[in-house]
Amino acid sequence: MRRRTELAIAGAAILAWGEWLNWRWSRALVGSGVGASEAVVVLGYRNPQSTANYINRWRVRAGIRSTAADRARGTRVIFSGGVTGNGASEARLMADYAKTVLAFDGTVLLEGQSTTTWENITNVIPLLEDVDRIKIASQPAHALKARAYMRRQRPDLAERLVRADDYRPGEWLVGKPLLALYGLWMLRGLKAEERRGSLETAARVSASPTVIHEPAPHGVPVLPGDEW
Repeated sequence: MRRRTELAIAGAAILAWGEWLNWRWSRALVGSGVGASEAVVVLGYRNPQSTANYINRWRVRAGIRSTAADRARGTRVIFSGGVTGNGASEARLMADYAKTVLAFDGTVLLEGQSTTTWENITNVIPLLEDVDRIKIASQPAHALKARAYMRRQRPDLAERLVRADDYRPGEWLVGKPLLALYGLWMLRGLKAEERRGSLETAARVSASPTVIHEPAPHGVPVLPGDEW
């Protein structure tokens, strides 16, 4: 009986740790944001089959519910992701799922060339120039990495970042400890202030040197494990 109690406590602690870490990531490198126009960028996951896979379906739902959270006027949803199989791009598969299954009838834009997170940000930047608020929807660690990339590529646009509705307590509950472990590995190139802080906090350390784990266009440092 005591052994089972200890195991139950340990299991609950692991689940709580996964929840807490994903919660913290979802709130890092975001500001309060003002203005009416808004864009939600939904990052794709490799998808060789002909329909959106489980992860991409969840990301689409997270992106769409992010538009409803603030009921912002003029919201556009940008699906970003290139071809990883022989068929349509991740962006196209996600858009099809949003329209045909979720009956989403809002403004949709596609970016279908990217195969890495760095490219996701590079290629959606032209679609974000005229919006007041920017949300990036994915698993919390992945979205945080994308926000860090935006800070490196376009600090002015990064100031418009606000939180997406891609973290909810209890969602992915059993899988969150695994997502947390994977996220820690993927984000090991970020400074502690970037993993935990707001845009204002991160800006104070942006002048510090960043550990470079792999080459990037024009010599800009990126984080390890760029493909999700």
